Amino acid sequence: MSVLNNAADVLRCFGNDCPDLTVSDVVRLLGMPKANASRLLKAMREANMLETIGDSHRHRPGRLMLDLAAAYRRSSLLIGRASEVVAEASNTFGHTGYISVRDGKEVTAVADFQGTNALRVVSNIGRRLPAHLSATGRSLLARLGEEAVHALYAGHSALHDLSEQLSKVRHQGFAYSSQEATPGVDAIAISVADPRTDEAVSLCIVYPHALVDTKGRNEMIAALAKGAARIAEDLGDSAFIAPRI
Repeated sequence: MSVLNNAADVLRCFGNDCPDLTVSDVVRLLGMPKANASRLLKAMREANMLETIGDSHRHRPGRLMLDLAAAYRRSSLLIGRASEVVAEASNTFGHTGYISVRDGKEVTAVADFQGTNALRVVSNIGRRLPAHLSATGRSLLARLGEEAVHALYAGHSALHDLSEQLSKVRHQGFAYSSQEATPGVDAIAISVADPRTDEAVSLCIVYPHALVDTKGRNEMIAALAKGAARIAEDLGDSAFIAPRI
């Protein structure tokens, strides 16, 4: 079991800020002896969990990881339905869209849809963000009850402000962030769930702060809300709150 745990720890090191790893990186990031790190990366290469980049000593996720990611998206009806809604909104307004999921106090984009505008936000798929500091995270945290939020963020300095923010999200039915996760970038997000699988996702559009006024923002919220409401009705998401614009 420790080998599996160690392999999982290596995979968790990857992200937008760490697209590849060397043995030295694993030693530094995980505090693992160099010989152990070398053997572990070799075993992961042999299992197709990792692959080397050209003739270098740098490693990236292997084809097996890509196959698993694709299988994960295909296995989720909710992600598929949400992707259709966000893709349509992204095409309509020209801004980048995401489908994100929450893991504890973090959120990660699992699907993205590139905008068509000349000035658009680039993809951050796979990047982990603090849930309380992003629109996607707050849209998903708002689905939790107050007790669950307090338990999750017990002792966290952001708890007081977060409680007020989540109350606002529950009231208005959507989350909004302005230049929080990324300077110059705003985001709107709406969450929807599938009670049968206990999944919840956030449908999000991100856009340059300087290009979209309140009217434009509300039009995007309305588009996401219409699609999310259809999903909620079809999947039986009784906790869905129709956005109030």
